Amino acid sequence: MAYELLEQLSRNIRSMILTSTTRAGSGHPSSSLSATELMVSLLFGGTFRFSPNAPEHPNNDRLIFSKGHAAPLLYALWAAAGKVSEEEILSLRTMGSALEGHPTPAFPYTEASTGSLGQGLSIGLGMALNAKFVDKLPYRTFVLLGDSEMTEGSQWEAIQLAAHYRLDNLIGILDVNRLGQRGQTMYGHDLDAYAQRIGVFGWQTITIEDGHDLESIGEAYREALVVRDKPAMIIARTLKGRGVALLENREGWHGKPVPQEEAGHALAGLGAVDYSIRGEIQEPEDLLPEQGRPVQASPPGYERNESVATRKAYGNALARLSTQVPGMVVLDAEVSNSTYADFFAGEHPERFFEMFVAEQNMVGAALGLSLRGKVPFVSTFAAFLTRAFDQIRMSRYSGGRIVFCGSHAGVSIGEDGTSQMGLEDLAMFRTVLDSVVLYPSDAMSTERLVEQAAAHEGISYIRTTRQATPVLYGPDERFPIGGSKVLIQHPEDKAVIIAAGITLHEALAAADLLEEQGVLVRVIDCYSIKPLDRKSIRTAARETGFVVTVEDHYAQGGLGEAVAEVLVGLSVTLRILAVRRMPRSGKLRELLDWESISRDAIIRTVREGA
Repeated sequence: MAYELLEQLSRNIRSMILTSTTRAGSGHPSSSLSATELMVSLLFGGTFRFSPNAPEHPNNDRLIFSKGHAAPLLYALWAAAGKVSEEEILSLRTMGSALEGHPTPAFPYTEASTGSLGQGLSIGLGMALNAKFVDKLPYRTFVLLGDSEMTEGSQWEAIQLAAHYRLDNLIGILDVNRLGQRGQTMYGHDLDAYAQRIGVFGWQTITIEDGHDLESIGEAYREALVVRDKPAMIIARTLKGRGVALLENREGWHGKPVPQEEAGHALAGLGAVDYSIRGEIQEPEDLLPEQGRPVQASPPGYERNESVATRKAYGNALARLSTQVPGMVVLDAEVSNSTYADFFAGEHPERFFEMFVAEQNMVGAALGLSLRGKVPFVSTFAAFLTRAFDQIRMSRYSGGRIVFCGSHAGVSIGEDGTSQMGLEDLAMFRTVLDSVVLYPSDAMSTERLVEQAAAHEGISYIRTTRQATPVLYGPDERFPIGGSKVLIQHPEDKAVIIAAGITLHEALAAADLLEEQGVLVRVIDCYSIKPLDRKSIRTAARETGFVVTVEDHYAQGGLGEAVAEVLVGLSVTLRILAVRRMPRSGKLRELLDWESISRDAIIRTVREGA
């Protein structure tokens, strides 16, 4: 092992970290300096297998910087590999540069957007699951972790799931530099505290007393590579700000660059640098996964007026489309017999991953699978996806392609009560940049919207309902994203009722009763909440002058507010019927009446305004 070369590369990289952050006037040099030898040894010491000229090669080892604030180190590593120029290094954190303050896919050697701590290990778990069970390739996934983020619950979700799946292709590298943002971390430099806690979950732990000693680091990597049937965690004692006297092991320097007036002295203290020296990375074996061929799925088969819950239709669609979408994988949070994702599990157990009650890790793992080319479907009760919103938003910033399904939405779930009622989910997913939000009302539209979501490049959300509802549509109906369906229409309509899901059936019942009373109304199935069918909604609003939206969701951020945005500039009256009172346990009909989103409430609203 040419330790002299690795030492020289470490000096070069430290110099680039200091120079780039000082030039930027911001950044996290101290957090980058602590992990320098750990990463130099990994990339250039013979452990890491990666083709720098083909970063998307399926059998490349993967490296995730979960401690994303160490981005200056990531960029400097690839500069040492000859893939980032000296000029580009100095563009750190400037507008238009790929070298952003925390890693994003703008930089081609970034696996995932990180920086919101506690997510990298879950993403790595997804990549390791893909390698072991789906692609069946020998690549390994390495995750650089910070000691501060080890207090995040999502880390321990990932740790226990990785042990459950015996992921011996997943290696964590814990940089125990003792200091967090405002002082000492929970366990400081107590390596045994980390080893005991991680080891009890079933990981092989390997401690390094001096995380700057290249020989010790090399030995740890060699030991980690031969671990079988369990993941490995390298736990290294390091010093924050290592190599720079002004910063080293000193509080108060987190997220602060060396001032310009101190930079010369700090750089001189590193010793001689030679940027012409390049680090070499081992090439991977040129192995490819087997490519499944899409097989056209048979059409869904339901009879009109047959009662089927949309959550069950979701499960039917997963099983039906499993051969049409070979890259489909399904993750569920221990409720697959309620979301009906177990229909897929029964047919393709090798592509179904039980994530247990660990929703944050489930979303992170789905992102990891997505970034390796799979199409993950993620399902649980809509209410429980809220706890994973950070992972959901970060998956968008990573360019993830994930379909989320939230079942048991709204007060209409009944007696289970408030804690189980998804009432914030539409608002949550609508805020995700470029997301698609779909809300089917019957089994046929559910199946067609699952097809649409499977083909969508990006983040999509499907909201399903607990109760069985009548089938409204035939097999020839299509449901493009951004569309809607006009189910009832007359030339003399006095109002238009816009609804989706369970309240669409209330709207249809209300329309029939209103017609008996001599009041004609239009009814629109707004199955695509985002994007909305702007043209159809504005046309209906202009022709009737009175719009009523009805939704089993809180008023804030839901269907009504989405429609209100579309109607800006029109001289029309809008009434938003939504959940506004504290929900409680009760029967379906009682709860819809309690929240004034029932057919009776619709009739009252129309008669008052028409």
